[in-house]
Amino acid sequence: MSNWTDIAALDDIAIRGARVVKTAHGCVAVFRTGTDEVFALDNACPHKKGPLAEGIVHGNTVTCPLHNWVFSLETGEAQGADNGRVETYAARIENGRILLETSFLKARAA
Repeated sequence: MSNWTDIAALDDIAIRGARVVKTAHGCVAVFRTGTDEVFALDNACPHKKGPLAEGIVHGNTVTCPLHNWVFSLETGEAQGADNGRVETYAARIENGRILLETSFLKARAA
């Protein structure tokens, strides 16, 4: 059975914006797309640990603010010539609230 935690109202995150959720095991970036979808990824780019939550959201991707690596919000995979990926986590919207599936914390390395 999944455990879902209410982290914010959808309207608390700007369209094409992000919010960082701090956990005991690291930070998760929660993104809102222009079509009001939500996605959750590790906040650190694997290249130089750039804060992805500070990146530019376009479509279903985010561009790292440090060196312009582009990641799929759906898969966490780097796009184009860049190699790498970030973990993705289940997120959903329910009654205007963003919920984050929290069982990943048990499996996530500190």
